[in-house]
Amino acid sequence: MASLIQTLAVAEHLNFRHAANVLGVSQSSVSTRVKLLEQDLGILLFERLPRGVRLTEAGRHFVDQVAVGIDHLDHAVKTAGLLARGEQGHLRISAYALISNGFLACLLNRYREMHPGVDIKIAERSAGDAVKQVRDGHLDVALVLGAPDIPDCHSKPIWTEQLMIALPAAHPLADGAGVLWQDISAETFLVRYGGTGPQLYDLILLRLAERWPRPSIQRFDVDRLTLISMVEQGYGVTLATEATSQIRFPGVVFLPVLDEPGPVVFSAVWSPNNRAPALRDFLDLAKKASAQPRPSESFSKPLAR
Repeated sequence: MASLIQTLAVAEHLNFRHAANVLGVSQSSVSTRVKLLEQDLGILLFERLPRGVRLTEAGRHFVDQVAVGIDHLDHAVKTAGLLARGEQGHLRISAYALISNGFLACLLNRYREMHPGVDIKIAERSAGDAVKQVRDGHLDVALVLGAPDIPDCHSKPIWTEQLMIALPAAHPLADGAGVLWQDISAETFLVRYGGTGPQLYDLILLRLAERWPRPSIQRFDVDRLTLISMVEQGYGVTLATEATSQIRFPGVVFLPVLDEPGPVVFSAVWSPNNRAPALRDFLDLAKKASAQPRPSESFSKPLAR
């Protein structure tokens, strides 16, 4: 490599002494290395003149190719360093929702500020599909509702949100401060097939099936906003989390479920085989953010204290 660099310097300055001065080495060292390279290649790179040197035709072709190769090598070395430090690369996430000012949106905004060279790809998947894609290496991390115990994956609770019920504005309970499960036991629940729908479906069954008649649950292959629009139009009610309740629909009221044992937990799930620096940095940031008292407060100022 030293011989190639010194040869490029001689080709640029067309003088052994000038090239040596630029490189901070002796003229004899440059001359010797270039001569040995010529011997190894079996071609004459430079014509030696009384005052400097001149590239031969073969030397000009060789130097042009070497310059391109060294540029590629330099780029490869720099890129590898950026990837190893998590300054470049990609982060593939399955997320349930990105609501402005919600914990997840704020977490990702902070991550983007700290790692602008990382390409973030976001997809919405059901928890089962997301975990499968994490296992298969198609996703780096799945952010799912609940605290799953998955034998071949790592998981960690990241944040919590209060469970809410979305009611039509004309519903008799809409003017209250909140609802109890028994208040809504006779309602028709609307649930999505995708996103957090499967977990919310299981939650409704868990809370209502043992104490009241089997709940009425209708499942739809729609997105989250369409489902809330269906509530507005009187198709039924639906469960939502605190972040989703920030979406304003004129004909929908979000109320807390007062007798829910605790807030809804959201966890990160990732493969123990995934050692990507971008994932590591994301999980470190999520850990710091989750230690803050409130999502909205923790991201109004730097995470470090």
